[in-house]
Amino acid sequence: AHVGVATRNVVTAAPMPSTSTTHAMTTRAIPRRCACAPLRASRCKTTRARARVAAHRASSTSASSTAPADAPQRAVKFCIDRGGTFTDVYAEIPDASAPQGVSFVTIKLLSEDPRNYASAPREGIRRVLERVEGRAISRDEKVPTARIDWIRMGTTVGTNALLERKGAATALVTTRGFGDLLAIGNQARPDIFDLSIERPGTLYERVVEVDERVRVVSEGEMVQGECVVGSTGETVEILQKLNIDALRPKLQALLDDGIKSISVVLLHSYTFAEHEQVIGKLARDMGFEHVALSSALVPMVRAVPRGHTGAVDAYLTPCIRTYIDSFLDGFDDGLSEVKVSFMQSDGGLTPADNFSGYQAILSGPAGGVVGFALTTSAALRDDGDDGRTPIIGFDMGGTSTDVSRYDPRGGYEQVTETTTAGVTVQAPQLDITTVAAGGGSALTFRSGTFYVGPESVGSQPGPVCYRKGGALAVTDANLVLGRILPNYFPKIFGANEDEPLDYDASFAAFEELSKRINDETGGSLTTEEVAMGFLRVANEAMCRPIREITESKGYEISSHVLAAFGGAGPQHACAIARDLGMSTVFVHRFCGILSAYGMGLADVVAESQVACAAKYDNSDELAQAMTSMSTLKDRVTTQLTANGAFEPHDVRCECFLNLRYDGSDTAMMVPEPEDGDYAKAFRERFVREYGFDLKGRALLIDDVRVRGVANNTLLTRLPIASCAPGETPQARDSTRVYFEDLGWCDTPVFMFDSLLGGMSIEGPAIIMNGTSTCVIEPACVGEVTAYGDLKITVPITKAKSDGANEEDYSKPDAILISIFSNRFMGIAERMGRTLQRTSVSTNIKERLDFSCAIFGPDGGLVANAPHVPVHLGAMSATVSWQLDHWGFDGLHEGDVLVTNHPQAGGSHLPDITVVTPVFRDGKIVFFVASRGHHADVGGLTPGSMPPFSKTIADEGAAIKTFKLVDRGVYQEEGIVKLLTKPDTGSKGTRKLADNLSDLSAQVAANQRGITLLNELIDECGLNQVQAYMNHVQDNAELAVRDMLKQAARNVIADAARLGAEVSGERVTLKAVDCMDDGSQVYLTLTLDAEHGTADFDFTGTSNQVDGNWNAPPAVTNAAVIYSIRCLVKQEIPLNQGCLKPVTIAVPDGCFLSPSESAAVVGGNVLTSQRVTDVCLAAFGACANAQGCMNNLTFGDDTFGYYETIGGGAGAGPDFHGASAVQCHMTNTRITDPEILERRYPVILREFSIRHGSGGDGQTHGGDGIVRRLEFLKDITVSVLSERRVFAPKGLAGGADGARGVNTLTRANGEVIDLGGKNSIQVSRGDVLTIASPGGGGFGNPKKHT
Repeated sequence: AHVGVATRNVVTAAPMPSTSTTHAMTTRAIPRRCACAPLRASRCKTTRARARVAAHRASSTSASSTAPADAPQRAVKFCIDRGGTFTDVYAEIPDASAPQGVSFVTIKLLSEDPRNYASAPREGIRRVLERVEGRAISRDEKVPTARIDWIRMGTTVGTNALLERKGAATALVTTRGFGDLLAIGNQARPDIFDLSIERPGTLYERVVEVDERVRVVSEGEMVQGECVVGSTGETVEILQKLNIDALRPKLQALLDDGIKSISVVLLHSYTFAEHEQVIGKLARDMGFEHVALSSALVPMVRAVPRGHTGAVDAYLTPCIRTYIDSFLDGFDDGLSEVKVSFMQSDGGLTPADNFSGYQAILSGPAGGVVGFALTTSAALRDDGDDGRTPIIGFDMGGTSTDVSRYDPRGGYEQVTETTTAGVTVQAPQLDITTVAAGGGSALTFRSGTFYVGPESVGSQPGPVCYRKGGALAVTDANLVLGRILPNYFPKIFGANEDEPLDYDASFAAFEELSKRINDETGGSLTTEEVAMGFLRVANEAMCRPIREITESKGYEISSHVLAAFGGAGPQHACAIARDLGMSTVFVHRFCGILSAYGMGLADVVAESQVACAAKYDNSDELAQAMTSMSTLKDRVTTQLTANGAFEPHDVRCECFLNLRYDGSDTAMMVPEPEDGDYAKAFRERFVREYGFDLKGRALLIDDVRVRGVANNTLLTRLPIASCAPGETPQARDSTRVYFEDLGWCDTPVFMFDSLLGGMSIEGPAIIMNGTSTCVIEPACVGEVTAYGDLKITVPITKAKSDGANEEDYSKPDAILISIFSNRFMGIAERMGRTLQRTSVSTNIKERLDFSCAIFGPDGGLVANAPHVPVHLGAMSATVSWQLDHWGFDGLHEGDVLVTNHPQAGGSHLPDITVVTPVFRDGKIVFFVASRGHHADVGGLTPGSMPPFSKTIADEGAAIKTFKLVDRGVYQEEGIVKLLTKPDTGSKGTRKLADNLSDLSAQVAANQRGITLLNELIDECGLNQVQAYMNHVQDNAELAVRDMLKQAARNVIADAARLGAEVSGERVTLKAVDCMDDGSQVYLTLTLDAEHGTADFDFTGTSNQVDGNWNAPPAVTNAAVIYSIRCLVKQEIPLNQGCLKPVTIAVPDGCFLSPSESAAVVGGNVLTSQRVTDVCLAAFGACANAQGCMNNLTFGDDTFGYYETIGGGAGAGPDFHGASAVQCHMTNTRITDPEILERRYPVILREFSIRHGSGGDGQTHGGDGIVRRLEFLKDITVSVLSERRVFAPKGLAGGADGARGVNTLTRANGEVIDLGGKNSIQVSRGDVLTIASPGGGGFGNPKKHT
C-alpha cells in the first residue's frame, strides 16, 4: 500500500503482507445534495454482530466524546467498494506530519481469496490499521476498532447473487389466480430475433395463492359488497376477505421444507395494505426470518414491478444480512462506537441494520456516481464555473461501461423503475445506463463487419494477453496499440499468476485476424489498423448510451463535461469526447477507485412514500396530499434522529409529488419547487422533455414522497504541491502509441504521483495512475489542478461541408461499416424514444406498438429500430409507394405524409404511418418514417379490430396518402375530415383527440430523425453518409447470403429427413399450414448453396377470403425478413440489404395479396404469424409458435381498450419453447392488472400460465396463457384469434401444442364457446376466458434433453 499526504514529496511507502496491487493519493470532502433511500419493510433475526451496530445507534453521536481521556482518537475513516473481482479501500488516517493533519491509504485486493482472508473489506481495514497503530495485527484476532470513526461501504454482493441466482430460498404469496403473474411479467421477450427465448427464471421456489380479493371502485360506480377507503383516498371494495385459516397450513409447509423468506404481493395493496399486513404478522409469528411486504417496500400502483421488488428483497436480503454479519463479526466489541453504513442504489447511505436487498442492486455503481458528480463539480467551481455545467459520468470496466448524468442545479438523475438481470425493481435508483462494451468485450469479424461484444471473454480465461488461452478483447487492442504498458501492470497472469501481460500473444492473434480480414475483403489493413478499428467500434458503442441520456432528453452533449473513471475509462475518454464534440474531460486522481471514494462524500438518507389518488386542482384532495407529506417528514426525521444518531437540525427534507396527466401512465417525480407550484414545475419539465403540453387534461397525484437527508462528516480535500513558474513535468519513461490518422507516435509516460499542481501536459502522453492508465491524445492538453486531478482540453473537430467532402467512398471500409451501422440504428432508436415520450395513447406509450425507421432516397430501408416485428421491412413498401405517387417533384421541404391503406404499403388500418422526406440543399437525401397503432380509426367496433369485417370499409378510415403538413403548414381540417368522415362511408374515429396527438408525436419523432441525420451529415459529409448507407445494406446482404449458404448446406446434408429435393447446389423444401377456416399458406422454398439466395414462392396459397385475415403483401415481406433475421443469429443492421438475396413471389388474388377492397385487419395480427410459422418450419428451425396474437378489444362509444395476449413459443432442436410470451411478429406489452382495473370496468380474475399446453418432444413447446376477465358494465367485446381449430404443429416428431379456447360465462351460468373470432354484447358479471395456444414440441418425445 501507499500512504499519501498533502504534498507529493512527502509520500512514503512500505511493503504490505499481500500480493495485491495498491496505490494512494490525497483528498478532501465537499458538501453535497444527496439522493434518497427507501426503508426496509422487515428485518432478519438479530445476531451478535448486528447487536453491536444497534448498540452504536444508541450511543452518542460523536464517538470521541464518549471515549475516555486516554483513549486513542477516533479519526480513521474507511470508504470501501466491494466489487465482484476487486475490493477497493480508501482510508483517511491521522498524520501529524501532514499540513492538515491527515493523509490517506488506498488498497486494492481480490474480493475472494479464502486462502488468505475471509472478508476482503475487513482485510483492507486490518492492513490500514497496522499502519496506523504501528504494529502487526494478526488475521486470527478481532480487528481493533478504537481508532475507527466510520466505515462506509458499497457492495455487489446483492447484484452478484441476483445475476448468478444464488439468493435465499424464497416463496411468493399472492392473490389467487395470479401465482404466475411475475413469471409472465409484461409478456415481452428480451430479444425479438432470438428463437430460443431466454427469460430469467423466477426468484422464488414456491407459490402460495391466497383466498382474498379487493378492487378499486371508480367514482360514481355502484357497489354491492363491503367498502373501505384506501390510503390513496380511493374507495376499495372487499370482494373476498382474507382466509387466514386456510393460509396457515400452507405457510407451515414452506417452513417444513426449509423456506424461511417470503415475499407477499396482493392486488391493490398499494392502497389497501391490511391483508398483506395480516399475512406478514402471521408469517413472522410462525418463524419466518424475512418477510417482504410489497405494500411496505414500494406502495406504488402496478402489481408486477411492485411484486418483483418484494421478490428481490426476499431473495437477496438474507444473503446480504449474512454477508454483513460475517463482516461485522470480525471486529472487537468496540464496533458499537463505529458508524457503519452502506451505499444504496439511490446514492444515499443507510445504517448497516437498515440495508436490504432491493436497495442494494446498484450499491457499488452508486458510489461512482456520487464520486464523479461531486468531485467534478467541485473542480469546475475551483475553475470559476457558475455551477451550471452538467457532467457525464463514464465508467468503463472489464465487462461493461456505465454512463450517467449529473446536473449541479438539479442533483442526481433518478428513476423509479429499472430492470436488472431480467427482474424489474420499483424503487428510487440512480439513472445508470449500461452497455456491454468493456475491456473484456470480445472482438470478432463476421460477414465483413467488425463486432465488439456483447459477449465478454470474462476473467477466466480472459483476453489473449492473460496467458490463459482466451480470446481477443478490447484489452488486447489497447495493449497492441501501446495504450496499456505491461511494465506498469502487476505480474499476476499465466497459470501461476506470476507473469506480465503477454504482448506477443495479443499481437500474434491480431496478426492472424488481420490476414483473415484482408483475405475476405480484399483489403490491406495492417495489424495496428485492425486493432485501432476495433477500438473505434468500441468507442462508438459507448457513445450511443451517452447520446441516449442527453440528446434523447433534449440536452446538448457538447455542453457537458466528461468525467472518466474506472479501470479503462481514462484510456478511451479523449476519443469518446472528440467523437461526441465534448471539449473537456475530467479525470479524478482516484479515478481507479472512485466508487470507493464516493462513499466518503455521501450522506445518510431515509425515505418514506405513500400512494395517492388525488387531483392536483382539487383543493381538498391537494390539502390531503400535503398532510400526508407532513406526516412523512416527521417519519423520516424521527428515523434519522433515533437514538441520537443525528440532531434534528442536521436533517433536511426533500419533498416530491409523483404527477401525471389523466389518461397517461407517464408520471414524473417532481421535487418541491421554490415557489411551491408543483403543477407549473411539472408542465415546464413535461414540455422540455416531450416538446408539447397536454392542455385541458387534469393533473393527478400518484404518490407523495419525502427524502430525509442527514449531513455527514465527510472526507478532507487537500491541495497538492504546486509547480514553480515555467516548471514542466518530467517523464518517467517513453513509449510508442498508435493513434488514428497519425500511426505510431513517440509518447512520454508520466507518473501521476510526480505531477504538481499547475503543470501542463501536451498530448500525446500517457499518465500512469496506479492500475489506471490515462491516454492524452495528440492535440489534447492536460492540466493538473491544485487538488491533483487532471483536466483535459479536447479540440473540437470542425464539421465537414458537403462541398469539401470529395473523397471516394465507393470501396467500403469494414470498420466504418460497423460505425455507421451503429449510428443509423441509434438514430432510429432515438426516433422511437421521442415517439414513445410524446405520444398519449396506451398502445404507443405503454404497449410500445410502434416502429421507426430510416430510408434511402429510393425508399429502401436503411435502419429499423427493433420495435414490433410485423412492421419490419413493411414500411419500405409504404415509403416506396409514396415516392412513386408523388415523385421527387411533388415533394417539398416541410412536407409530411400520412397513410394507412394496405394498397399503399400499409398493414392494417389502425397502423398509421407518417413519412417525412429529408432535404439537403433542395434535394431529397433520406426519408424517415414512424408507424404507430392508433387506439381507434373508426369501423364497426371500438378499437377498430372488428372480428367479422368483410371489406375494408368495415374497418375504419383508409388513407392512401395525405399531406398532413404541406410545406410547413399543418392541415388539421383535412386530416380531421379523413378520420371522422372516411371516404369509404365507414364510421369515423371514436378517439379523434388521441389520433391527432399521436400523429403530432409521430411528426415530432420524424423531425428528431431529420435533425440527427443532418448532424451526422454535418459531421461526416453527405457523400460519406450516403455511401455508407449503401455499404451497410450491402453488408447486411453479405450476412444473409452467408446464412443462406450454410442453411442450404445443412438442408442438403439432412435432405432425407426434411423431405427436400436436391439438385446440385440447389435444394427445394415445401411447407404448408392452415388458417382456422381451412385456407392454406403454401410455401415452396428454394435455397442456393453456391450463391446464397432464397426464393420464397407462395404459389398454391388459397384465394382471398370473405373475412378479415387477408394480408397485404407488405405483411408477407415483413414475415419473411423477420424469419431471415432470426436465422442469421448475429447482430446485423435490419435493412433492405437483407432482402437482396431473396425473391418473394405472391400470386395476386390469394389471401396474401388481396384486392383493394378486401378486409385485412386480421392479416396483420393473425396471418403474419402463420406465414412466419411456415417459413421457419421450412428451414427446420423450430416448431410452430402459438400462431396468433389473441387480440381482445372491448368498449363502447366512450372508451376503447385493446390488448394482445401471449402464448407458447415453438421448441427448436436445442431449446425449449418459452411459455406465456409474445411470439414472433409482435412484442407488445400487456397492461398491469392494477392499471387495467383502475382504468376500465373489469375485474381480472386470473392471469396464469396454461400449464401442459405446450407440445411434448425432445424439447417441449412453451405453454400458453389463461386470462379471465369479469365485466362490470354493458359493453361490446371482440375477440380476433386463430389456432382454435388447427393446433400449432410440432416438428421433427414433436407433438402439437394445445389449441386455444375462447369462452364466455354469463352471470347466470350459461357457457358460450365464442370460437376464434367473435363480437358480443356482455353484461355486468359476465366472464370472458381466453386460453391461448401452446407451442409445438421438437423431436421425438422419447429423447428428452
